[in-house]
Amino acid sequence: MNFDDRKFVLIAAVLFVCAVFVLRLFYVQVIDDQWSKKAANISQRTVTVFPSRGLVYDRKGRLLTANTPVYDIMVVPREVKGLDTVALSQLIGVPMADVRKRLNDAKTYSTYKPSIFEKQIPADQYASIAVHLHNFKGFYGQSRTLRTYPAHVAAHMLGYLSEVDARKVEQDPYYKSGDVIGVGGIESYYERELRGKRGVRYMLVDVHNNMKGRFKDGMYDTLSVEGKDLYTSIDLEVQALGERLMKGKKGSIVALDPKTGEIIALVTSPTYDPELLVGRVRNINYRMLQKDSLDPLFDRALQAQYPPGSIFKIVQSLTALQEGVITPQTGFPCNKALVGCHNHPNAGSVEQAIQFSCNPYFYQVFKREIEQDKDPNRFKDAAIGLAEWKEYMLSFGLGQRPALDLPAAKGGSIPGVDFYNKMYGKEAWAFSTIYSLSIGQGEVLVVPMQMANLAATFANRGYFYDPHVVRAIGHPDSLKTGIERHTTKVDGKWFDLVAEGMRRVVEEAGGTARRARIPGITVCGKTGTAQNPQGKDHAVFIAFAPMEDPKIAIAVYVENSGAGGTWAAPIASLCMEQFLTDSISRPEIAKELMETDLIATEKNYVKFISKRRKR
Repeated sequence: MNFDDRKFVLIAAVLFVCAVFVLRLFYVQVIDDQWSKKAANISQRTVTVFPSRGLVYDRKGRLLTANTPVYDIMVVPREVKGLDTVALSQLIGVPMADVRKRLNDAKTYSTYKPSIFEKQIPADQYASIAVHLHNFKGFYGQSRTLRTYPAHVAAHMLGYLSEVDARKVEQDPYYKSGDVIGVGGIESYYERELRGKRGVRYMLVDVHNNMKGRFKDGMYDTLSVEGKDLYTSIDLEVQALGERLMKGKKGSIVALDPKTGEIIALVTSPTYDPELLVGRVRNINYRMLQKDSLDPLFDRALQAQYPPGSIFKIVQSLTALQEGVITPQTGFPCNKALVGCHNHPNAGSVEQAIQFSCNPYFYQVFKREIEQDKDPNRFKDAAIGLAEWKEYMLSFGLGQRPALDLPAAKGGSIPGVDFYNKMYGKEAWAFSTIYSLSIGQGEVLVVPMQMANLAATFANRGYFYDPHVVRAIGHPDSLKTGIERHTTKVDGKWFDLVAEGMRRVVEEAGGTARRARIPGITVCGKTGTAQNPQGKDHAVFIAFAPMEDPKIAIAVYVENSGAGGTWAAPIASLCMEQFLTDSISRPEIAKELMETDLIATEKNYVKFISKRRKR
């Protein structure tokens, strides 16, 4: 056979094969309708399998956060046929105008990808919706879990969940529109550990919106991975007690285990029930909280910056002893011509000065620290003294953000040479300009977390650990490692002296914190009163107990409440007693504190003062 004949045979074979395929396609698509019926009745749907978010426990294994099932109504726009918008609106409880808008938004996003039409429907409500959902082609339910807070406490520490924004979707490919993400607290800081990993299930769905089984028997499905549980150091009973004691007050409570840096309680007041920021009403409640004049969303424990007041005198004692500008037996008269003070005996030692909280005493102490005659120029001499003083302050963790596992904490302020050079000019300030620092006033600022760290440092006789709220991830025995220990620039030998002074503040006559005593337990503490030009002074109290083997260190700050011994000291005392003994031996004091509304009292006080000024 020549070449031309072979060519015609090859062409004929190709044409024959093509004819067979054409005839077969004609038969399948026109004559035999079984495949068209299957295509019409069955379609494939991609269902996201959301993992359960990790749970959060307190130090004794009690739940702080849990999960509850909810359902999202999903829509695939290209599958929507003959939609009765009125019936859908009535079924789901969505206004007619919103039905049309949401459907248009879904089409804009994608005609073939599913979009959330209505989210976070509780299981009991979804049950009544599900039985009718098959009447609406293109709509189906998808399960997920929602946070719940069985203890109803620690809202700021826990944080909350919110829908991701467009920027986050662009930044992190894990997230898709409609996903939720942790905001604030440990929900945000430990988002990667808590969120888990989503899975995908490919399902076959008939024309009636009924699931007909898995595509390819689940060959292409992927499993979801549950989020890791978090085991915190929070003591639920102390936290709850603290929030009840602080009701009707502005301020905070921070309690630590000085031996580990674990946070036992983290109270900010006013606060809110974390359940308010859950589910379909979250946005409404969040706007309500935003508008509240008491600012319950503001985390005072980590973000409020205050003058430390007289608690700063303890640090001043330690740095002066270390510098050798005073001795344990150094005494100064209570000379009110230098700086104002309350009535008390003259302090003949450091312990007595701390016990009586003598302002003129610490004025003289700070003066000796700043003016050490290291330069004949008094301005340069003050700069040298302040620079050295600031180094001591930094070693106590002041003037810098605490290294803790919560977002948005502030670090306060410890002014230095550059600060005052900028404020007054170089060689234009001296001790007489900055003496208010001696009693914790002026430009020095601390946050309550730092105050608790100070208490822990005094309890440990010279060192502290990075504070942290999560002690284990995934399993209660998988304790976190790498918690850093920080040692101050002050020798440990001086801390016993200061601890004795703090004991006298609480336990001895003439001490300013007698209301902080706990039966059978030796408490070491220090009160403080921070000046407030807008109204009553703020009260602060720091303490640790027991003196011999400290297990808790605490700081309490109560705004607009006057002296620290009146309100802050007993609040701290009750919280410490609850932690140390699992009980309260002075219920009458607890009742008094819980029933006292200092916010209302302060409002009346401000009104009274403003009326007097107008006269």
